[in-house]
Amino acid sequence: MNDTRFDRTFRTPYSEGYVLMRGRDRLGTLDIHFTTTTVHGTLVVTQDLTQEELSELIEQIDEDLVLSADTPRDDFIIISYRGTELGYFDDSLRPGQRGPNLDFPGEEDAE
Repeated sequence: MNDTRFDRTFRTPYSEGYVLMRGRDRLGTLDIHFTTTTVHGTLVVTQDLTQEELSELIEQIDEDLVLSADTPRDDFIIISYRGTELGYFDDSLRPGQRGPNLDFPGEEDAE
């Protein structure tokens, strides 16, 4: 998993968000939240990973992003999910509008 790149999408005083890339392929997303004693992470991968690959990825996250943040911690807790991206939404999407990449299987086109 050493070929995984972490592209930061946001940073606040106590959290960071990343898109995970493997080469040109999107591997998933990661949110990290720093508290006074614990770092919490939410990892969503969009590709099938073996248990070994997932463990290596979490270890790389810890080494490259958590430990390098120079924030003291007693524990790093991460929850991981396997998911499918359904779309990207922002304030330009208004009620009743169809957003990008919202082609759900089995749904008829409402237009």
